[in-house]
Formats: sequence, structure tokens, C-alpha cells
Amino acid sequence: MGVLDLFIAALMPVLKVLLITAVGSFLAIDRLDILGVDARKHLNNVVFFVFNPALVGSNLAKYISLNSMGILWFMPFNILFTFIIGSVLGWLLIRSTRAPHDLRGLVLGCCSAGNLGNMPLIIIPAVCKERGGPFGDVDVCYTHGLAYASLSMAIGALYMWSYVYNIMRIYSSKDCEVPKLDAFAKVAKSLRETPENLSKCFTGPLLPLQDHSPNEDNMDHFELDCKMSEQKAEGSFLEKIKQGLQVFTKINFSRLFAPSTSGAYSLLLCVCREAAIPTVTLVVGANLLKGLKGSEVQRSVIIGIIVVRYIVLPIFGVVIVKSAVHLGLVQSDPLYQFVLMLQFALPPAMNIGTMTQLFGAGESECSVILLWTYAVASISLTLWSTLFMWLVA
Repeated sequence: MGVLDLFIAALMPVLKVLLITAVGSFLAIDRLDILGVDARKHLNNVVFFVFNPALVGSNLAKYISLNSMGILWFMPFNILFTFIIGSVLGWLLIRSTRAPHDLRGLVLGCCSAGNLGNMPLIIIPAVCKERGGPFGDVDVCYTHGLAYASLSMAIGALYMWSYVYNIMRIYSSKDCEVPKLDAFAKVAKSLRETPENLSKCFTGPLLPLQDHSPNEDNMDHFELDCKMSEQKAEGSFLEKIKQGLQVFTKINFSRLFAPSTSGAYSLLLCVCREAAIPTVTLVVGANLLKGLKGSEVQRSVIIGIIVVRYIVLPIFGVVIVKSAVHLGLVQSDPLYQFVLMLQFALPPAMNIGTMTQLFGAGESECSVILLWTYAVASISLTLWSTLFMWLVA
């Protein structure tokens, strides 16, 4: 294939992604509010707990085996390299731009964690379906490509929530430490004062507090001598476990896995699997809309993240993958090599925005960074995908 054909094969999937992303952003505007804050929250939960597991599980079940794992063993290390190199480059970016302390975790997360799940699941199948693609038979390419993308998503999620999550938690803990303690104290107090807990307390007289006079007509000046019985609490917990086991043993599993119900489960799995990719793309577009409101994040930080993710990391990716092929660590499967290189050229992970919401720090800055990085990704992914396909074809 010529360079122009490779460019068109790389451009069409990106255009499709941009089109669906624009629809998601349009549905999230205030006038329509179809994908408003609450809708995005619920749809994110459906995607996270239903669609993505169905897609990943079904794709991995089709291809992943002991023999295939002997071929794909390099992918976890390849993804680990993206996190390590991105973290080092992010640290250098922080030192050079003097980013504020509360944004350092965000910068490190954006530089180290790419969108290893949603973007490969969208781009790779679209590349395989293009006419005259460089990866051979369409069906074989589609099946293997989805398996590679699903494995990338599973490994990326493991690194994301074990490494990036703790980095962002450490850098945001100083800002959120006091509110979290206050909130915890309020929740603990409310739990102690529930009627259910009060009913389990030992009955006793109301005792006056030391700092107040018992003659004052104020119930707040008295405290209840309430102590939970550890033995009763432990007994009730064991009783609940016993009841749960009794209910579990009464389930008729032969009916659950009858031919009719098995067919229904398979149909539900296929529906959920097919709905994952378009739903994820719509949610990405809706989430990026928040970045249009802007924030006070430094331009040098945004430019630095773009340079790290779209210039420096892809160069490292080409060197690492080509070196692994030369040393015999990676087999000469063009599609597999393409996926490994693509993992170095992806935009920041959307889950970083979820983490900023969890810690309550850098939400607006994260929205702006994601908006600009994903806007530039439309050009960067097209160019790098063209180069990657030319290198492996």
C-alpha cells in the first residue's frame, strides 16, 4: 500500500470517532441536556459495570488462551514502559513549568496514563474494517484486534487504579485532608446515633456532662451511656452470613443454565458488547464539553503534556517495539506491532477526570487539558497511525 492509502486508512477511523464525539458534546449542551451531569453519571456506571466487562470478556474468551498468552506476554511490559517513561517526562515537565503543587498529580497522570481502553477499542476495529487495509483478512483482523484492545484495556485499568490513582491521591491529600476528616466525623456521629444502634445500647440513666449544670433545660447537655455489645454484634454478623449461605444453597442452578436461559444470557452479552463502543464515544464527547468553560491552568502545562504524549512518547514507542522485534521478543504480526506502538501515542485516559472528581481537586483544569489533548489527538493519531502502519506493513 502507498503512503496515501495508509493515510486514508488511518484518517477514516479518527473521523468516525470525531463525529460521534461531536454528537456526544452536542447532546450534553445545556439547551438539550440529554447527556447532562446526572445522565453522564448513570451512563458512565452502565459502561463501566456492564458494557465494558461484556466487551472485554467476550473478546478475550474468543482469542486468549495459553498459546496466545505466550505470544502476548510482552504487552504488559510495553504498557508498563508507557507509564514509566510518561512519569519521568511528566516530572521533568513539572520542574520546567513549575506547576502548582495541587496540579502535579494531574500532570503526572496525564503524561503517564494513556487511554488504553476506549481509544484502541474504537480505532483498531475501524482500521480493520477499512477496504484495502494493511492487516489482511477483515474478519481475522477484527477478531484479533478486539482481543488485543481488550487485553490492553484490562492491563491499563490495573496500572491506572494501582499507580496513577495513588499518585493523584498523594498530591491532593493535603488539600482534602481536613474536609475528609470532618466529613468522616459527621458520618461516624450519624451512624452512632441511628435508632437501630441506640436500640442495641445498654439502657442507663442520662448523665450530665462535666462542663454543664444539670439544672439547665437543654437535652444537649446530657450524654447517653451507650456501649455496643461486641458479642451481640459479632453474633448478628455471623447470623447474616449464615442466612446468606442458606439462600445461596437453595438456588436451582440447573434452571439458571437451562438452554433457554443460556441463550438469553448470550443474547444479552452480545447486545451489551455491541453497545459499548458507541456509548463510550458519546460519553467521551459529553465529558469534554466541560473543558470549553476554561480554567486558569498554565498554557505551558497544556503544551508540555501535548508534546510528551504526541511527540516524545510515540518516538520511544517505535524504538522499544522495533527493538523488541529485533531481539525476538515480539513476533512479526503487523497488527500486534501496530497495537503496541499505538499504546504510546494515545491521549490521556478519561478516568483521570473521574479521579479528580473523587479527590475534589483539579476538576476544571483536567477538563481543559482533556479537551485540548483530545482535539490535537485527531491530527496526531492520524499521522502516527499512518507511520505505524507503514513501519509494520
